[in-house]
Amino acid sequence: MINRQTTIAPGARIEVRDQEWLVRRVDRTDTKGYTLHVVGTSELVRDKEAVFLSDAERFASKEIKVLDPAKNALVPDDSPGFTATRLYMESLLRKTPPTGHGLYIGHRAAMDALPFQLEPAAMALSQPHQRILIADAVGLGKTITCGILLSELIRRGRGKRILVVAIKSLLTQFQKEMWSRFTIPLTRLDSVGLQRVRNHIPVNHNPFHYYDRAIISVDTLKQDNEYRVHLENAYWDIIVIDEAHNVAERGGSASQRARLARLLSGRSDSLILLSATPHDGRARSFASLMNMLDPTAIADPDHYGPEDIQGLFIRRFKKDIKDQVTGSFKEREIRTFLFRLPRLRRQRSRHWKKSPFTGWTKDTVGDVCFGPPWKNLCFHPRQPVWTQ
Repeated sequence: MINRQTTIAPGARIEVRDQEWLVRRVDRTDTKGYTLHVVGTSELVRDKEAVFLSDAERFASKEIKVLDPAKNALVPDDSPGFTATRLYMESLLRKTPPTGHGLYIGHRAAMDALPFQLEPAAMALSQPHQRILIADAVGLGKTITCGILLSELIRRGRGKRILVVAIKSLLTQFQKEMWSRFTIPLTRLDSVGLQRVRNHIPVNHNPFHYYDRAIISVDTLKQDNEYRVHLENAYWDIIVIDEAHNVAERGGSASQRARLARLLSGRSDSLILLSATPHDGRARSFASLMNMLDPTAIADPDHYGPEDIQGLFIRRFKKDIKDQVTGSFKEREIRTFLFRLPRLRRQRSRHWKKSPFTGWTKDTVGDVCFGPPWKNLCFHPRQPVWTQ
C-alpha cells in the first residue's frame, strides 16, 4: 500500500481495485498525493485507460499496491531455434504502424481488387480524420470498399475498437464479408446478447466495453432509455453505419434512428457511412448526413454547394467504372417479338376481359393466360373459375 512518501514512476505496475494497471503518467496533487494515469493489463480491464487519485482511494479504504518487478518470473524459451521469441519479435515489428498515406494491406484481401475500390480508402487516409460517406451505386461493393479502409486503419493502430451499426437483415452478410475477406471478427450483439454481457460484468461497467469489435442492429440501439447512458460513456476508434439513408433527418423532427446516429457520430474518431441512395431530394436531409461527418461543413442546411462538402463523400455509378469491370456488367438488350395467338387463346383472352377471376380449379387444361389479359402471358395452370 502506498503512502505520501511512496514514489511511483511511469512504467510501474500497480494493483488497484483487484485489477492490474500500467502507470503511464504521474502527477502530484495539492494534497501531496498522486494522480495516476494508467492503462489496464489484466483481462477485465485490458487496454482500458483510467485515472486514479491516491487520496480518493485512501478515503474509500482501497489499497493501491505497487507490484515488485523483482518478483516477476522469467520464462525460458524452450522452442526449437527460439521460434517463439522470434515470432514474438516479428509480431512487434508488424505492429509498427506505417506513416504514409498509401495502401499497405487492404488490397491484399481475399478479392480481386479493382482501382475504383481502392479510391475511397486512399481519399480518406489523405485526411486528418477518416470521416467519409461512401455512396456508390448498388452492386459496386460498398462493403468491400469499407473493409479495405477498415484494414488500413487497423494496420495503422487506429482500429482497435470498431462498432458496425446496420439493419437487422444485413447483419449476417456484413459480418461474413468482414471475416471471410479481411479476417476482421465482429461479435454480433442484440438485446439478449447485451443482457448476457451485463450478467458477466460488474454493475458499474459499460457493456459496450466488453467486446472491442461488434456489430449490432440500429433498431436495438435506438432504445434511448436503455442504452443511451452506456453509449454516451463509450468510445470507439471507428464507427460504421450501413444503409445510412435510414438515419438521415426527414421532416421537421428527428427520428429515433437519426438521434442515435447523431449521438454515435461524436463517439468515434473515424466515421464511415454507407448508402447507395443518400439523397432523397431534400437538401436538409442530406445535410444532416454531412454534418455527422463534419459539424462545421454546412452552415445553412437549406443552401449549400459542392464546395462545402468536398472530401466528405464519394459517389460512383456503373457507367463511371465500366472500363475497369469489362464483362462484369452485362448490357441489357430489349427485343420485340410479334406473334399471333391461336383462335382458342384469343377467345379465352376476350372472355377474361368480361369475367372477373376468382381462382383455380384442381383440373388441368391447356395453355391459358395469366396476369393482365392484354399481356397474353401464358403457361399451364389449373383450370380457372369465373363468376357470371
